[in-house]
Amino acid sequence: MAVATVNDIHSELNETVVEAVVALDSLDSIQAAVRAAAESGTQVAIAGGRHAMGGQQFCAGGRLLDTRGLDRVLDFDRERGIIEVEAGLQWPGLIEWLRAEQQAGPHQWGIAQKQTGADRLSLGGAVSANVHGRGLTLAPLVADIESLVLVNADGDPMTCSREENPELFRLVVGGYGLFGCVYSARLKLVPRRVLERVVEIASLDELMPLFDRRIADGFLYGDFQFAIDPASDDFLRRGVFSCYRPVEGAEAPPAGQRVLSTDDWQSLIYLAHTDKARAWEVYSTHYLATSGQLYYSDAHQFADYSDGYHGPLDVRLGTIDAATEMITEIYVPRDRLADFMATVADDFREHDTNVVYGTIRLVERDEETFLAWATDRWACIIFNICTTHTPAGIESSAEAFRRLIDRGIERGGKYYLTYHRWATREQVETCYPQFAEFLRLKRRFDPEERFQSEWHRHYSAMFADALGGTATPA
Repeated sequence: MAVATVNDIHSELNETVVEAVVALDSLDSIQAAVRAAAESGTQVAIAGGRHAMGGQQFCAGGRLLDTRGLDRVLDFDRERGIIEVEAGLQWPGLIEWLRAEQQAGPHQWGIAQKQTGADRLSLGGAVSANVHGRGLTLAPLVADIESLVLVNADGDPMTCSREENPELFRLVVGGYGLFGCVYSARLKLVPRRVLERVVEIASLDELMPLFDRRIADGFLYGDFQFAIDPASDDFLRRGVFSCYRPVEGAEAPPAGQRVLSTDDWQSLIYLAHTDKARAWEVYSTHYLATSGQLYYSDAHQFADYSDGYHGPLDVRLGTIDAATEMITEIYVPRDRLADFMATVADDFREHDTNVVYGTIRLVERDEETFLAWATDRWACIIFNICTTHTPAGIESSAEAFRRLIDRGIERGGKYYLTYHRWATREQVETCYPQFAEFLRLKRRFDPEERFQSEWHRHYSAMFADALGGTATPA
């Protein structure tokens, strides 16, 4: 085995030295890797696409189980629209497999939702974070999962579903890889449809009635991408409102529709860092011009993302210190969205917080997972903040995120645990009062704490007093 240094792709703030990277390619290989780690007393972490920014997929000194070789479709029930896939399969591979397998059929199936913003993300990672997309009336991914096959800390495979090992099912979905290694997932698909994109420029004050109207009119997906120029009165208030409705009997989306190329995206990212007013003008003009275009319901969820894009951007900007975007996601009651955003706009202006992209989506309630984040019918606000890789730059973003969490809590909301480890213990306990019990259940199902991560180590130290030790200050 060879020592390796690994890092996440997006924030590049989780550099970790691991004992070895163990490539997985079968159920047997997972079992062998877990049992070998147990015999040597070594801890393991699990990684797929390596986009997670909170340290969930790495543990220093442990072995990294690399799931990218687990990329096969195992079963496809055409009648029920159920597909079983290995956990390392990434969204583009799944969508392409379904397209190729069904291209001659009149009635096709597709995925209901995926994360947006990037595509090369593993299904196992999506399960572990209980992700969501831009569906207007969808709960998080747990609603799309029929069952899982999990390899536990003893190296034994277990089926987890609402009927079989239901307690473990509730913990594994949204459990950040701490209860075992997911080998496969059975996903519920939805009919693949042709959608029309409808775009308008809207203000935050009218956004929730607009969402309600779109839902009543049968639209399936949508989001609101807000303006990011703090010098403008439109800052975090005006945005591009894009929604997608089914078009019955439509032919396949035509070739040659307007689309931003990779170079166009890189130019927009540059403008978002240097000329936010111009970035808004270019972006909104493009999106308005695409209103009326047709897309498949699965393919419209794709995004153009270039790994390591910030390196060339830093060179172009002439910066001395490297930077990347860090993401946080805040949830608030829908009727508190406008005043939340107004307060955030004031805060960002006061602290010169460099937001380079943001969007607002909806989510329905999750009443199934143990560590549920969608505990209400939230408005979901995603902020991408440029973070300089210096102690001061990182702390500035951390402080901004903690202020955002506080503003959400003040309105009865919460935040997403996935993106960072910068929340205080008080914030964690307010948003997730079951968190200490989650850590205790992890120890019950994995007494040796074989499955580990920097994310887990951080919170185990923070909540050590609740686990029989001494907590670290937070």
